[in-house]
Amino acid sequence: MTAILLMYIFVGAIAGVLAGLLGIGGGLVIVPMLVFCFVRQGIPEAMIMHLALGTSLASIMFTAVSSFRAHHKRGAVHWDVVRKIVIGIFAGTFIGSYIAAQLSTRFLKGFFVVFLYYVAVQMLTGKKPKPTRQIPGRTAMFGVGNIIGVVSSLVGIGGGTLSVPFMIWCNMPVHHAIGTSAAIGFPIAIAGTIGYIVNGWSISGLPEYSLGYIYLPALVGIVVTSVLTAPLGVRLAHSLPVDRLKRVFSVLLLVVGTRMLISII
Repeated sequence: MTAILLMYIFVGAIAGVLAGLLGIGGGLVIVPMLVFCFVRQGIPEAMIMHLALGTSLASIMFTAVSSFRAHHKRGAVHWDVVRKIVIGIFAGTFIGSYIAAQLSTRFLKGFFVVFLYYVAVQMLTGKKPKPTRQIPGRTAMFGVGNIIGVVSSLVGIGGGTLSVPFMIWCNMPVHHAIGTSAAIGFPIAIAGTIGYIVNGWSISGLPEYSLGYIYLPALVGIVVTSVLTAPLGVRLAHSLPVDRLKRVFSVLLLVVGTRMLISII
C-alpha cells in the first residue's frame, strides 16, 4: 500500500504544478495518469475509466474550493451567473455519471480522446470565441448547465474548458470567466462524486478501499500533494514562457490521446 500511495502522491504533485503553471483543469492531467496507474496496479480493464473519472472529480471537489475562494477575493466570481447555472450543472453532472456507468471503458476512453484532441487544438491555435451576446436567462442557463455537466462527468473535469469559452462568448471579461468557472467547478465535482459513488456502489470486483467508483488511496495522494504544489506552479508561471509551454503541453496532450486511442484499437 505504501508504494501505491507514493505513486498517487507523485500524480498529485505533477497535476498540481501543471494546474498552477498552465491554468488547466486538473482532470485533463489526472485522468490519463490514473488510467496508466490503474493498469500498472492490475485493476480490471472494465472499470479503469470509471474509477479514473470518479476519482478525478472527487479530487476536484477539494481543489476547487481554494481556487474559487482566491478568485472571489479578487472580485472575479459572478455569483449571479453561478446561481443561474448551478441547478442545470447538478442535474447534468449527475445524469452524466449515470450515463458513464452504463458505458464501457472502451467507449469512455474514445470519448476522452476526442475531448483531449479538442482541448489540444484549442491550446495550439489560441482561438477564443468572439463576445457576441449576453448571459441568457435561467431556462437557457439550465440547458447550458446540463450540457457542461454531462460532458464534464464523462471526461472527469471541472468544466472550465467548456464554461470559460461560453462566458467569454457572453461578453464576460476573461479573468472573470475563469473565476466564475472555478466556482462552477465545485458543484460539478460534488454532483459527479455523488453520482460515481451511487452508480458504483453495488459493482462487484472493485479494488479494496474503493467507495463506489472513487479509489480512496489515489484520492488522498492526489489531494494532499496537488494542493501543496499548485502554488509552485503559479510562481513558475511568472518566470517561464507560459504561452510556449502551453503549446508544448498541447502536443503532449495529442501524444497522450493518441496512445489511449491505440490502446482502444
